[in-house]
Amino acid sequence: MNDRTSALDSVVFGVDIQSGDVRGDSPSYALVVLDTRDTESDEVRIERDVVSFRKLRRLIERDEPTVVATDNMYELAADKDDLVRFLRWLPHETRLVQVTGAERPEPLSRVASRHGVPYGKDPMKEAEAAARLALANIGYEVVAFENTTTVKVSRGRSTGKGGWSQDRYTRRIHGSVKQQSREVESALKEANLEYERDITEKYGGYSQALFTVEGRPQDIPVSARRSGDTRIEIERERRDGVEFEPLVKRRDRVIVGIDPGTTTAVAVIGFDGRVLDVHSTRTADTAAIIEWLIERGRPSLVAADVNPMPETVEKFRRSFDAAGWIPPSDIPVDEKLHRTRDVNYENDHERDALAAALFAFDDHADQFERISRKVPADVDREEVIARVLTSEESVEAVLREMNDDGADTGDDDTDDTPEQPELTPEERQIRNLKSRVERLESHVDDLNETLDEKNETIEEYKKELSDARREERREARERREVNRLERENGRLERKAESLEDEKDELAEKLDRLKSLWKLDHSNFADVNTEGNLAPVKIVEQFTNGALDHTVEAYGIAAGDVVYLRDASGAGRTTAERLAAFDPRLVVRSGNLSEVADEVLFEAEIPVAPAADVTIQEIDELAVASKAEIDAAIDDWETRAEARRKKNRESMVDQIISEHRAEKR
Repeated sequence: MNDRTSALDSVVFGVDIQSGDVRGDSPSYALVVLDTRDTESDEVRIERDVVSFRKLRRLIERDEPTVVATDNMYELAADKDDLVRFLRWLPHETRLVQVTGAERPEPLSRVASRHGVPYGKDPMKEAEAAARLALANIGYEVVAFENTTTVKVSRGRSTGKGGWSQDRYTRRIHGSVKQQSREVESALKEANLEYERDITEKYGGYSQALFTVEGRPQDIPVSARRSGDTRIEIERERRDGVEFEPLVKRRDRVIVGIDPGTTTAVAVIGFDGRVLDVHSTRTADTAAIIEWLIERGRPSLVAADVNPMPETVEKFRRSFDAAGWIPPSDIPVDEKLHRTRDVNYENDHERDALAAALFAFDDHADQFERISRKVPADVDREEVIARVLTSEESVEAVLREMNDDGADTGDDDTDDTPEQPELTPEERQIRNLKSRVERLESHVDDLNETLDEKNETIEEYKKELSDARREERREARERREVNRLERENGRLERKAESLEDEKDELAEKLDRLKSLWKLDHSNFADVNTEGNLAPVKIVEQFTNGALDHTVEAYGIAAGDVVYLRDASGAGRTTAERLAAFDPRLVVRSGNLSEVADEVLFEAEIPVAPAADVTIQEIDELAVASKAEIDAAIDDWETRAEARRKKNRESMVDQIISEHRAEKR
């Protein structure tokens, strides 16, 4: 398995299509399971089976393998959208691996042969080969999601179309969302997760809280759920497309850009120009930085952004025995900004390191392409490129050295003299040196041809460079201005939304004021044409909440007639509050509590049963006959006088009883 590290204590599924097609109705798959768990030796437990696609998914859900390996990812998905759905469905700890390469996969037979893995054309043998390659950390993980997760806390139910309790209902829902958002934020803080928060404030609390968390769903101590007034949704952030990440990066040859100083920054990119990692530190020493680089690859080209190369960068280059690269002159800041515009970095030092690595790649891109065309498919392309960079030999010479460890058979010798049966060491060395000189001369000719081609265009580039720089600076200013305007536009949109909510609240309040005005003016005059009716303020239930609603909607003033639709259940405090309004008459449905009855009686508030007063409700109004109201008040006065007389008699009897008791 070469020098790669096998995946220990893991379960690997190798999959290859057996029959049918994933775009059809019923494809079947050859499945090979390699299980290295609970094994004390190097033996691997192997299971083989032919399963349907539905059963394959059930097995993945049940066993949660470390890797699902295949030679072609589109054997498991019909298209890219279907592939993204499949990746979203996979268990959190399961990775989909394409063992034959990234965007341009090789034949499985070639990959298996290169790494010494048994191979056969039977689907079951192909599935086993894929599983064994993945077990040896050979292949590329198929990735469609960032390590960023969105946690959304929002309303769990609609606020409805309105009603008597609409405001209180809306406040409760928004208050629940706000409380749930605080609990989620507290959990994220306790887990030491970095996050950004975007709040949408509404009447009474929040209508939505959006947390963008640096972490995967399994790292977040919050689960998706819906309960009552709130719901929590968790979704990983998608990348722009489907990408490939190598399972093992230590064998990769890389280009390193270094910006030395008080803060040392290091950037690592692959031979394909893809940025792999970037890092900056004020505390790490040279050894720590070298260790960091070794963990990410084998540097073959070390670059700086200034000319000449700083001594610190030169030390790093010598440490890795790598080739060096410096620009013709110090790279201007605007060119660095343009070259690194699509890469995320934390500070100017990381930007400079990235720019050095990327410009070094740009300078060698044509050379890399020429070398790649000459390298056979079964030879490590990156190893050949690295040797060409460091030894400055031709591709053919490097390939020969890789094949026979530098031995030369003399087949390229053009000397007309007969071949000697034996050569002295000096003659053999001379012959090898001559052959090497010829190869180098051929390489020089190739380089001269390339140089001539570049010289033909260099003058044009010089003329265009100044204009291009000015245009780039202008575009950079425009981008900054656009970003500023977009941020300002976002702020104004949020403010407009807030003002819209405030307008809705004021409109609701205006509607209530209009209702109150109509009650006191026009509508009442419409129904009270003969002047013999009096308005009645309705209280749904004899509670503080119902009193609040009536006061807010219509108001209760001294001398009003108040109708308690449900008079039961009131205590002393509620009754005292009603008495404080000093109503002319209280009409009740149901019986008052003894406490409430006593409070209203002591406050001399007339109380009459609903049967004594006919209350008519017309639209939003309630009215009653003035004559019936006066009669109810007179009746209460009569009953009140009798009650007072009875109370006085009871008081006298009590005094006499107490006096007689004292004499004894």
